Amino acid sequence: MLLIRIRPLGLGFSFSCRMKHACLRSFTLFLLTLLRLGRSSSTADNQPSCHRCDPQLSCNCSCGGFTRVPTVTDQARTLDLSFNNITAVTDDDLKGHEQLKVLDLHANRIAIIHPSALDSLWSLEELDLSDNQLSTLNHSWFSHLGALQKLHLLNNPYSRLGSPSLFRGLVGLRSLAFGGPALQELRRGDLHGVTQLDELTVHATNNLARYQSGALADIWPLGRVTLNLHGSSLTNVTLASAVLGDVSYPETPITLENIHLTGNESAQGLREAARKRIRQLSFRNLSISDEVAMDFLLLFDGVPLTSLSFDGLTLTGDGSWGPAIKTNLGSMDEIFIRNLVVVDILRFVMTADLYFILQFQRKMSIINSKVFLVSCKTTQLMVNAEYLDVSDNLLTDLTLEYMMCEGNSTLKELRVLNISGNPLKSLSTVSRLVAKLTKLTHLDISKISYSSMPSSCSWPSALRYLNISVSKLTTTTPCLPTSLEVLDLSYNDLRDFTVLLPVLRELYLSGNKFLRLPSGHLFVNLRILTIQFHFQGGGDLQLTDGEASYVCDSPLHLQGKPVSGVHLSVVECHQVLFVSVSCGLALVVGVVLCVLLWRLHVFWYLRMTWAWLKAKRNSKNRRCRDTEGWEALLSFDAFVSYSERDAGWVENFLVPELEEPSDSNSGNARSFTLCLHKRDFLPGRWIMDNIMNAIERSRRTVFVLSENFVHSDWCRFELDFSHFWLFDVGVDAAILILLEPLSKDDVPKRFCKLRKIMSSTTYLEWPQEEERRPEFWRSLRNALRGDQEDH
Repeated sequence: MLLIRIRPLGLGFSFSCRMKHACLRSFTLFLLTLLRLGRSSSTADNQPSCHRCDPQLSCNCSCGGFTRVPTVTDQARTLDLSFNNITAVTDDDLKGHEQLKVLDLHANRIAIIHPSALDSLWSLEELDLSDNQLSTLNHSWFSHLGALQKLHLLNNPYSRLGSPSLFRGLVGLRSLAFGGPALQELRRGDLHGVTQLDELTVHATNNLARYQSGALADIWPLGRVTLNLHGSSLTNVTLASAVLGDVSYPETPITLENIHLTGNESAQGLREAARKRIRQLSFRNLSISDEVAMDFLLLFDGVPLTSLSFDGLTLTGDGSWGPAIKTNLGSMDEIFIRNLVVVDILRFVMTADLYFILQFQRKMSIINSKVFLVSCKTTQLMVNAEYLDVSDNLLTDLTLEYMMCEGNSTLKELRVLNISGNPLKSLSTVSRLVAKLTKLTHLDISKISYSSMPSSCSWPSALRYLNISVSKLTTTTPCLPTSLEVLDLSYNDLRDFTVLLPVLRELYLSGNKFLRLPSGHLFVNLRILTIQFHFQGGGDLQLTDGEASYVCDSPLHLQGKPVSGVHLSVVECHQVLFVSVSCGLALVVGVVLCVLLWRLHVFWYLRMTWAWLKAKRNSKNRRCRDTEGWEALLSFDAFVSYSERDAGWVENFLVPELEEPSDSNSGNARSFTLCLHKRDFLPGRWIMDNIMNAIERSRRTVFVLSENFVHSDWCRFELDFSHFWLFDVGVDAAILILLEPLSKDDVPKRFCKLRKIMSSTTYLEWPQEEERRPEFWRSLRNALRGDQEDH
C-alpha cells in the first residue's frame, strides 16, 4: 500500500469579477461569524461561555480573558482554561461535566476552590492547578476523583500539603507534581495514599527547611523523579541527603533542576544518591565551579552510573579538576550535553587525562554548545561510540575533517551521526569523510546551506537513512546512495526528482517547488510519500487517473491485479481489529469455561487426584524401602479423623472405651488399636504421606463429625484423601459418628460419597442420655469388626 500525503497550498481559482466580490463578502462574513463564536458571550446569569470546541470535544478556552469559569458543552472531554484571570471556582461552575477527562486551570489567579467544586468530575484523569494563588490545599477537592491519573499543583503559595493527606483516595494516580517557592515542610504521611508513580516532580526552591525522613519513601514503584532544589535546599546537606535518599533507586531516573553551586559549595548533598547506586542522573540548568565538579566526580567514583545528562550546563572555573579526573566511570555509556557555556573560555583548559571517559561511551551528544573544534585524538578514543550528535554547533568543513581524522582510523563502530545545523558548505566533503564508516546507517546533515549536489559521491554501503532537509538544494543527482530506505529532502528548492532509488521505502519532499509528482518507476518499493504542492497565480492540480490506473503490489497473491477488482476479507483489511475481537472472545470463553469448571469442582478433583497419586507413589516407594518397620508402626483397626476442638471427646470417651475396655462395661470385649494424628503421625513426614499411610494401614476410618469438623482445614484435608480412598475400597470402610445433629448439606457437595453415606442409615449418633451409650459402644465395636451383632 502506497501512502501519499498531498497538502495543496495556495490553490488558484478563476472567477468573474462579480463572483470574486460576492465570494469575498461571503468569506468575510463567515470569518466574522467564526470570530464571534470563538469569543466569550454572556448568559443570563452573567456567566461567560466559550464555543471553541473541536469535533473531538476538546475545548480550548486558553488566553480568553475569562474572570470566571465559562460554560461549555457538557459533552466536553478536554477543557483548557489556562492563562486566564479566573480567581475562584464555585460549586456550580463544573457541574454536569461527568465526561470530562482533562481540566487545565494553570496560570490563572485562583485563590478559592469550593470544597465540592470538583465532585461531579468522576471521569477526570488529568488536573492542572499549577501557577495559581492557592495558599491552602483541601483534600475534599480530590475526594471524588477516583479516576485521576495526573495531578499538578506546582507554584502555589502553600507552605505545606496539609492534613489529612490530599491523595488518600487517588488510587490511580500515576503522575504528581507539587511544591513551589513557599513550601516549608514535608512530613511523613503527607503523601499517604500514593503507592506508586510513573512520574514525581517536587519543587523545593527556596524555603524548604523541614523534611521528615521517609516522607517520599513509601512510593514504590517509582518512575522518573524531578527535583527542583534551587537555593539553600541542596547546600543543606542533611536535608538534600534525606530527600534524595527517599527517592533514589537503581532503576529510577533522577533529574535535578536549577542548581547553582558556583563558589566553594560542596556536592555532598548528592552522596545519598551515589550510595544508592543510581543508574541515570540528569541535570537541567546547572552551574558549577571547579570545586563542585571535582566533588561530583569523586562522589560517583565506582558508582554504576550508565547515563549522565546535562541540559543547560555552565562551567565557571578553568577546568582544573585535580585528582578527580581519574574517577572510575567505566559503567557509563551515555553522555548528553546541550547548551554548554564555559564562562571563561580563554582560561578553561580541558586536561588531556579527562579523555579516558570517552572510551566507554556508546552514545555521545554535545548539542548547541558553540563547539567549533573536536580533535582527531578525541574521536580516536571513542572506540565504542555507536551514536554521535554534534548538531547545532560551529563545525566547518575544515574542523569536521580534523574531527574525522581525514576519514581514517576513527569511529569504526559508529551507526548514527548527526552533524545538522553546523556551518558546513560541501556535500562532497561530508560524503568523503563518512565513506569509511562502514557501519554507519543513519546520517543527519539537515539545516545546512548546501546549494548544490555533486554528480557523484561515495557513501558507506550500510547507509539506510539520510536527512538533507532544510537546505538550499535546487537539483538532485546520482550522488544520493542507492542503498537508501528513508530519504528526507523537505524544505529545499527542488523542482523535480529524477534519481533512481530501488529500495527506498519512505520519501519526504514537502516544502519544495514541485509541479508534478515524481515518476513512480524510480522507487518501486516506496510505501510513504509526503509532499506539498505550492501553486502560484492560476496554477491547477488535477489527478486525472482513477482507481483503474492502480494495481496491487501486495499481498503477493494479488500482485499486478487492478485495485478496482480486488475485494479483501475483513481479516486482511482489519487485522488489528480481527485479532482484538478474536482475543476478546477467546478471553470471554476462557473465563466462562474456568467458572464452569470451578462450579463443577473439576479443579478440585484434578488437584486431589494428583496429590493422591503422588502420596500413593511415595507410600509405595517407602514400603519397598522399609516394609517391616512401616508395617509395624502403622497397623491399626481404625484411623480417627476429628477436629482438634473435639479432642476432649476422643481422648476422654472414644480412646478409653475402645483401646482399654473395662469388664464392667464390655464384658469380654476386645481392645482396638486406633491411629490418632496427634499421637501416631510420624514427625518429619509430609502431612499428606502421613494421612495416606494412616488410611492405608487402617481397616476402617472413623469420622467424628461435628460443626468443628466441617470447618477444620486439617479435617477437610483428611476428607479429601478419604474421598478417593472410598472409591478404592468401598463405603463400608468408613464409619461416621455424629457428635451433634448434622445434615448432609453441611458437608461440601464435592464429597459425594460421604454425602451418600450420610443419606443412608450407616452412621452412629452420640447419645446425650447416659443409659443409651452402652448400645452406642456396642454398635461401634460391631462396625469396627465388620460384624452385624455383638458377639
